[in-house]
Amino acid sequence: MSYAIGIDLGASRIKAVAVTAAGETLAQAVLPFDAGAKMDWAQKIRAIVEQLQGEQSKLASHLAVSAPGLVAKDGRSIAHMPGRLQGLEGLDWSSLLDVPGAVPVLNDAHAALLGEAWLGAAKGFENVILLTLGTGVGGAAIVDGRLLHGHLGRAGHLGHLSLDLDGPPDICGTPGSLEMMIGNCTVAARTNGRFQTTQDLVGAHLAGDAQASRVWLRSVRALACAIASFVNILDPEAVIIGGGIARCHEALFEPLLRLVAEVEWKSTGYQVKVLPARLGEYAGAFGAAGHALRQDR
Repeated sequence: MSYAIGIDLGASRIKAVAVTAAGETLAQAVLPFDAGAKMDWAQKIRAIVEQLQGEQSKLASHLAVSAPGLVAKDGRSIAHMPGRLQGLEGLDWSSLLDVPGAVPVLNDAHAALLGEAWLGAAKGFENVILLTLGTGVGGAAIVDGRLLHGHLGRAGHLGHLSLDLDGPPDICGTPGSLEMMIGNCTVAARTNGRFQTTQDLVGAHLAGDAQASRVWLRSVRALACAIASFVNILDPEAVIIGGGIARCHEALFEPLLRLVAEVEWKSTGYQVKVLPARLGEYAGAFGAAGHALRQDR
């Protein structure tokens, strides 16, 4: 039985899956790497591919990679990823992995949405967006059944929507962005140094801390307003919420659903579905594997 390997390169860990064309998971693996060591991530990717192929006792028929950054026009490398993961830009993946033919490459958020659309919470939707809430806020969109890429591959960077024109700039220079409003990267600033993580902020909110509740619920309202804006622009059937902050469960989803209902334009009575992601940290790896398998179609 043939199978594909999907590889998802993160900030400090590599996730990989071996999966059949029918969506059957054969194996999963996670391998940390030293972000400060030159190209350590590349050597660990070679190791994780060798491990999975050894477990299956045969070579994968397809390989694909998910990674942060803007993907080159030919879909074979990351064209732009400044500041970290030295050596990623322009990397020849076929040479690194010693395989014939091209190795498809996807942006990590794009891959996560493709994974959720294949095997997760976005399955069956023709128009759907994904938001990943973590250190920052990632995003991707499928419009009329097709992944939205845009002119340079920037489409789907939904976390950089500006919600406050007087707010501080994010890493893309966008003032008062959704990422600045709810990303883990700004918790200390939003709480005047009281909390360092969203987990701690939400814990205090649930314990009845009034100040923590004000900060948290303002952040959730910002997310709701962003979702309402995306609904007006892209008209999705559903919005999938993933990432570490989504693990706050009801502390996030209960107020979020209520606030989205308040601000969404319900032109025909339809209310957008807001759903938790299902594939967890492996979404990008599944998306990469599924993308590789579709290359033959």
